[in-house]
Amino acid sequence: MSQTEIDLGFASDEDVPVPYMTRTRDWYLALGYGNPYRWAHYTEVPFTPLAKPLAHATVALLTTASPFDPSKGEQGIGAPYNAEAKFYKVYSGDVTLEHDVRISHVAIDRKNTTMEDSNTWFPLPALRAAAAAGRIGRLSPRFHGIPTNRSQRHTLEVDCPEVLRRCREDGVEAVVMVPNCPVCHQTLSLVARYLEAAGISTVLLACAKDIVEHCGVPRVMFSDFPLGNAAGKPNDPASQAATLELALRTLESAPAARTTVQSPQRWSASHAWKQYYSNVALVSPQELARLRSENDRAKEAAKALRDNQLA
Repeated sequence: MSQTEIDLGFASDEDVPVPYMTRTRDWYLALGYGNPYRWAHYTEVPFTPLAKPLAHATVALLTTASPFDPSKGEQGIGAPYNAEAKFYKVYSGDVTLEHDVRISHVAIDRKNTTMEDSNTWFPLPALRAAAAAGRIGRLSPRFHGIPTNRSQRHTLEVDCPEVLRRCREDGVEAVVMVPNCPVCHQTLSLVARYLEAAGISTVLLACAKDIVEHCGVPRVMFSDFPLGNAAGKPNDPASQAATLELALRTLESAPAARTTVQSPQRWSASHAWKQYYSNVALVSPQELARLRSENDRAKEAAKALRDNQLA
């Protein structure tokens, strides 16, 4: 930066949201996969205004986190990517109970977050508090887990109708959605569109701004945080409460589809963390070859698990 820019208080040109779509494309090309992933993209976006004040509405939580199963390998703090922990069918949980749901099965930013506080990806306790305080009328009796599926057709034709069916059974009028990895962001973007077209209002808490805006969603509350922290900073209740409150305000006040509200919170004083996620410029050819081998093994494990679960 020039001295003039510094004097004017400008931010660095690199201090912008991480370009996850570009990074992901370049990463898989560098690994040797010649068919770049095609991200979902729409021009028209459905939009359902809240039918009643949020203080009188029934609100559900949708997550891409996976229920912990000790038989499926390492899934705790600092766990590496674990394809064995994936799930491929919509599941639901009783919101009055405690749930151990984790994110080792998805490609979050493991360099900059440790997966130590589930409140950063699963804000059920915060939503319970919002219901107790009268901020929302009622928490839906169930939350719903949505599989992170690269097949957009499967998400739209199988998972979306199932989520809608369960939401209608519970009388849901609004939904708070929390994705984690890049594909999670696309999955819940597709679900948000489907629910809005069916008359249910949604807000998506996102860290991958480019993916959800490219897909086209009704309402986004964007936090410029590492993937896996869309519901707030770890071990920071004030950050988590402020994140949910801003999401609820976005749900209430969005004037039209494609409304994006950005949280004023910063992850840290430095933006250096943004350079690391799937950045091929920072990885040697030898490391890329090793990662390609790891990725191939993970894909085979995930395929076997998927075939078994969907059989």
